Amino acid sequence: MRVITDYLIEGCIVSEDILGRTEHPIIKKNTVLTNQLIDILKLFLVRSVEVDKLLVNGTPFIPPDQPQMEQFSPVSIGNNDFTRLFLQASEEYNKHFQMWQSGMPIDMAKIRLILLPLLNEDVINSSVIFSLHHFSTKERYSYQHAVAVGLLCGYIAKKLQYSTGDAVQAAIAGILADCGMAKINPRILQKKTALSPQEFEEVKNHPKYSYQMVHDLPLLKKGAKVAVLQHHERLDGSGYPISLKSNMIHPIAKIIAVADTYHAMTSERLYRKKQSPFKVLEMMQQDYFGKFDLAALNALSSGIIHFSIGSNIKLSNGKLGEVLFISEKSPTRPLVKLFDSEEILNLEENINLYIEEIY
Repeated sequence: MRVITDYLIEGCIVSEDILGRTEHPIIKKNTVLTNQLIDILKLFLVRSVEVDKLLVNGTPFIPPDQPQMEQFSPVSIGNNDFTRLFLQASEEYNKHFQMWQSGMPIDMAKIRLILLPLLNEDVINSSVIFSLHHFSTKERYSYQHAVAVGLLCGYIAKKLQYSTGDAVQAAIAGILADCGMAKINPRILQKKTALSPQEFEEVKNHPKYSYQMVHDLPLLKKGAKVAVLQHHERLDGSGYPISLKSNMIHPIAKIIAVADTYHAMTSERLYRKKQSPFKVLEMMQQDYFGKFDLAALNALSSGIIHFSIGSNIKLSNGKLGEVLFISEKSPTRPLVKLFDSEEILNLEENINLYIEEIY
């Protein structure tokens, strides 16, 4: 439905690309609007926007009565089906998580039904896979994160030429990697500030709990179960719960590690603000060098590069612009054209700047 910009609220989901002065969108479809994004729409003098009938929390969006505008274009749904499926899958996962908290076992058949409708070729080959972090809200992060990690694992596995069956195993291992969080004290899970050292030590037990929960699942292969246990291990031995090094870590665990960290760092959380995919990839490649599998990281990076050319971005200095070109050797530091001055910046030469947000 089309809504006047002044009537938009946080949590509205854009259902078609919002175009500005260029052929590239100011904000892409499936983006979840924040107050900051709504302000940007007003800055670009966008009068109205096509949004989904559901908010990101799954409740209906009912805007106030607004004047009839004859120039409104017909509704274009775009990837609305994916948005609905993702939100529904997240809510369904949350129901299962609550059952696990009460001691119920994992119903593998139902977990497959949550994930598999989303894990198809259209999604794997679509830019929507890189919009997942926009769907995560502070309050619903944990279960939206689980579904997103599952999808990202499936995406990375396919990019690494895994068979369809093995990619599905990676995806299911990804969505179940944090199931052991159900055994952690809810007070810790709901805490809105950073965890104390003692609380973090308790959280670090969740891979063991997850492994115990998936150990006897007949439809999950042994390697995927091992990956659930090892998904917080790091190549340099700095991970947990066993501090394994590279050659001892299962390949699927290396995929989950990349997907889990990427989505966590790009998402809004109770005690941490989200960061742009560009900045997160740069940190994972440089600041965390030696911790993550390069093949899995490059598989994710290559897709982001492909779908980010032409994107509108905000730099760390507040300037708005457009991504013109991305070099394979330095994917997180593209060539950017600023909207206000038409200046072209090479971020490889401007190391004090980074891309803060993609729209």
